[in-house]
Amino acid sequence: MGQVTASAAIQINAAPEAVSAALADYANVREGILPENYRDYRVDEGGNGSGTVVHWILQATEKRKRDVLADVTVAGDTITETDRNSTMVTTYRVTAEGTGSRVETTTSWKGAGGIGGFFEKTFAPKGLNRIQTALLTNLKQRLES
Repeated sequence: MGQVTASAAIQINAAPEAVSAALADYANVREGILPENYRDYRVDEGGNGSGTVVHWILQATEKRKRDVLADVTVAGDTITETDRNSTMVTTYRVTAEGTGSRVETTTSWKGAGGIGGFFEKTFAPKGLNRIQTALLTNLKQRLES
Protein backbone atom coordinates (compact mmCIF):
# COMPACT_ATOMS: atom_id res chain seq x y z
CA MET A 1 0.00 0.00 0.00
CA GLY A 2 1.31 3.41 -0.94
CA GLN A 3 0.39 6.87 0.24
CA VAL A 4 -2.03 8.67 -2.09
CA THR A 5 -2.15 12.47 -1.94
CA ALA A 6 -4.19 15.17 -3.65
CA SER A 7 -3.76 18.92 -3.20
CA ALA A 8 -5.32 22.18 -4.35
CA ALA A 9 -4.81 25.85 -3.52
CA ILE A 10 -6.55 29.17 -4.12
CA GLN A 11 -6.05 32.85 -3.32
CA ILE A 12 -9.02 34.57 -1.62
CA ASN A 13 -9.47 38.31 -1.15
CA ALA A 14 -10.40 38.04 2.52
CA ALA A 15 -8.46 38.17 5.79
CA PRO A 16 -6.99 34.85 6.94
CA GLU A 17 -9.09 34.99 10.12
CA ALA A 18 -12.30 35.27 8.08
CA VAL A 19 -11.27 32.42 5.78
CA SER A 20 -10.33 30.16 8.70
CA ALA A 21 -13.57 30.98 10.51
CA ALA A 22 -15.63 30.11 7.42
CA LEU A 23 -13.79 26.83 6.85
CA ALA A 24 -14.18 25.81 10.51
CA ASP A 25 -17.92 26.62 10.53
CA TYR A 26 -19.39 23.22 9.78
CA ALA A 27 -22.85 24.19 11.05
CA ASN A 28 -23.51 27.24 8.85
CA VAL A 29 -20.92 27.61 6.08
CA ARG A 30 -19.46 24.25 5.10
CA GLU A 31 -22.58 22.60 3.69
CA GLY A 32 -23.16 25.62 1.44
CA ILE A 33 -19.72 25.40 -0.20
CA LEU A 34 -19.60 21.64 -0.77
CA PRO A 35 -19.67 20.56 -4.43
CA GLU A 36 -22.18 17.99 -5.64
CA ASN A 37 -19.74 15.14 -4.88
CA TYR A 38 -20.71 15.42 -1.19
CA ARG A 39 -23.96 13.77 -0.12
CA ASP A 40 -25.78 13.15 3.16
CA TYR A 41 -23.90 15.92 4.98
CA ARG A 42 -24.60 16.29 8.69
CA VAL A 43 -22.96 17.62 11.83
CA ASP A 44 -22.99 14.98 14.58
CA GLU A 45 -21.24 16.98 17.32
CA GLY A 46 -20.21 20.58 17.80
CA GLY A 47 -20.36 22.50 14.58
CA ASN A 48 -17.60 25.03 14.84
CA GLY A 49 -13.89 24.29 15.10
CA SER A 50 -12.15 21.65 17.19
CA GLY A 51 -14.34 18.93 18.59
CA THR A 52 -16.73 18.96 15.65
CA VAL A 53 -17.69 15.57 14.26
CA VAL A 54 -19.12 15.70 10.75
CA HIS A 55 -20.40 13.09 8.30
CA TRP A 56 -20.76 12.93 4.52
CA ILE A 57 -20.61 10.53 1.61
CA LEU A 58 -17.89 11.54 -0.85
CA GLN A 59 -18.96 10.37 -4.30
CA ALA A 60 -15.59 10.50 -6.04
CA THR A 61 -16.81 8.83 -9.24
CA GLU A 62 -20.02 7.14 -10.33
CA LYS A 63 -18.84 3.87 -8.76
CA ARG A 64 -16.43 5.05 -6.03
CA LYS A 65 -17.78 6.52 -2.83
CA ARG A 66 -16.42 6.92 0.66
CA ASP A 67 -18.46 7.16 3.87
CA VAL A 68 -16.62 9.80 5.92
CA LEU A 69 -17.05 10.42 9.65
CA ALA A 70 -14.50 13.10 10.42
CA ASP A 71 -13.13 14.48 13.65
CA VAL A 72 -12.14 18.13 13.28
CA THR A 73 -9.19 19.77 14.98
CA VAL A 74 -7.98 23.33 14.60
CA ALA A 75 -4.39 24.25 15.43
CA GLY A 76 -3.16 27.69 14.46
CA ASP A 77 -3.66 28.19 10.74
CA THR A 78 -4.56 24.54 10.05
CA ILE A 79 -7.92 22.75 10.11
CA THR A 80 -7.67 18.96 10.03
CA GLU A 81 -10.41 16.42 9.27
CA THR A 82 -9.48 12.88 10.30
CA ASP A 83 -11.79 10.15 8.99
CA ARG A 84 -12.76 7.54 11.58
CA ASN A 85 -13.72 5.10 8.81
CA SER A 86 -10.41 5.08 6.92
CA THR A 87 -6.87 6.42 6.85
CA MET A 88 -7.99 9.59 5.03
CA VAL A 89 -6.86 12.92 6.48
CA THR A 90 -7.65 16.32 4.95
CA THR A 91 -5.95 19.53 6.01
CA TYR A 92 -6.75 23.12 5.16
CA ARG A 93 -3.97 25.64 5.78
CA VAL A 94 -4.81 29.34 5.62
CA THR A 95 -1.98 31.88 5.35
CA ALA A 96 -1.76 35.58 4.60
CA GLU A 97 -0.91 36.37 0.98
CA GLY A 98 -0.85 39.91 -0.36
CA THR A 99 -3.98 41.66 0.86
CA GLY A 100 -5.85 38.40 1.29
CA SER A 101 -5.29 34.74 2.01
CA ARG A 102 -3.99 31.58 0.44
CA VAL A 103 -5.82 28.35 1.22
CA GLU A 104 -4.08 25.04 0.58
CA THR A 105 -5.86 21.75 1.07
CA THR A 106 -4.25 18.32 1.04
CA THR A 107 -5.95 14.95 1.36
CA SER A 108 -3.97 11.77 1.85
CA TRP A 109 -4.70 8.13 2.61
CA LYS A 110 -3.10 4.71 2.39
CA GLY A 111 -4.00 3.33 -1.00
CA ALA A 112 -4.57 -0.20 -2.15
CA GLY A 113 -1.74 -2.48 -3.17
CA GLY A 114 -1.07 -4.18 -6.49
CA ILE A 115 -2.46 -3.11 -9.82
CA GLY A 116 -5.53 -1.53 -8.18
CA GLY A 117 -3.20 0.57 -6.06
CA PHE A 118 -1.31 1.68 -9.15
CA PHE A 119 -4.51 2.94 -10.77
CA GLU A 120 -5.70 4.53 -7.53
CA LYS A 121 -2.42 6.40 -7.08
CA THR A 122 -2.47 7.49 -10.73
CA PHE A 123 -6.08 8.62 -11.13
CA ALA A 124 -7.60 9.31 -7.69
CA PRO A 125 -5.51 12.45 -7.02
CA LYS A 126 -6.70 14.04 -10.28
CA GLY A 127 -10.36 13.44 -9.45
CA LEU A 128 -9.99 14.57 -5.86
CA ASN A 129 -8.07 17.66 -6.97
CA ARG A 130 -11.07 18.60 -9.12
CA ILE A 131 -13.41 18.17 -6.12
CA GLN A 132 -11.09 20.16 -3.82
CA THR A 133 -10.78 22.96 -6.38
CA ALA A 134 -14.59 23.18 -6.63
CA LEU A 135 -14.90 23.43 -2.83
CA LEU A 136 -12.24 26.15 -2.64
CA THR A 137 -13.82 28.05 -5.55
CA ASN A 138 -17.19 27.96 -3.77
CA LEU A 139 -15.50 29.28 -0.59
CA LYS A 140 -13.87 32.08 -2.58
CA GLN A 141 -17.20 33.08 -4.18
CA ARG A 142 -18.92 33.09 -0.78
CA LEU A 143 -16.28 35.24 0.90
CA GLU A 144 -15.71 37.65 -1.97
CA SER A 145 -19.36 38.38 -2.79
